[in-house]
Amino acid sequence: MTYRILPLLLVFFMSFAPKGTINTDPTLVASTTANNLTAKIEMVYYSLNSNHFALPQITCFKKAMEGFYALKGKGLIQKDILTVIDFSMSSAKKRLWVIDLSSNTILYNTVVSHGMKSGGEYANNFSNAQSSNKSSLGFYTTGETYNGKHGLSLKLDGQERGINSNARARAVVMHGASYANPSIIKAQGYLGRSQGCPAIPEAVKTQIIKTIKGKSCIFIYHPSRSYEIASRLVS
Repeated sequence: MTYRILPLLLVFFMSFAPKGTINTDPTLVASTTANNLTAKIEMVYYSLNSNHFALPQITCFKKAMEGFYALKGKGLIQKDILTVIDFSMSSAKKRLWVIDLSSNTILYNTVVSHGMKSGGEYANNFSNAQSSNKSSLGFYTTGETYNGKHGLSLKLDGQERGINSNARARAVVMHGASYANPSIIKAQGYLGRSQGCPAIPEAVKTQIIKTIKGKSCIFIYHPSRSYEIASRLVS
């Protein structure tokens, strides 16, 4: 059937395309129609080297790539590294991916915490407000590293006004945390929660932070209709 054949065809045609050209050139994307852009993103998705990790959901990935292209076209992204966080998934699952778009390779796939006021096992409530202890959806660019109470940490800049633009003021950063250790899942059924930061396991924090620091893109996804209406970066 056609819907089964399409992914195979995309992989076939992608095998003849130079890596890093279809997926990272914002001028090329700007000249395409919406349908062509969708096809290009699907090509990237079906050509991903999973590196033995699970792939992110294609719906989440498509929106992440839309925003990545838009931000790169504005000169806000300097690295072809995309971090995708899928908050539609249980916190007991590995719902963070770090993807090198220059080689179409998934580098890391791990668990990640959401804000304590965003929900229990699942995140379903989000805010850009100070002291909300909730996660914020949308697109971020990564900033500089520093050493804080959680050790090596990474500052984030929210790129969507009214959605995550208070990230710096709220001190929403990426850091490692003991409550983000997968062993917590065995004890309570879901990962520990943060004050709004995307906290990751201590075991991988140094590798991930060093990889994504310095103007790469992070997208925190949830199938929230209110987010899609408010965002200017996703369709």
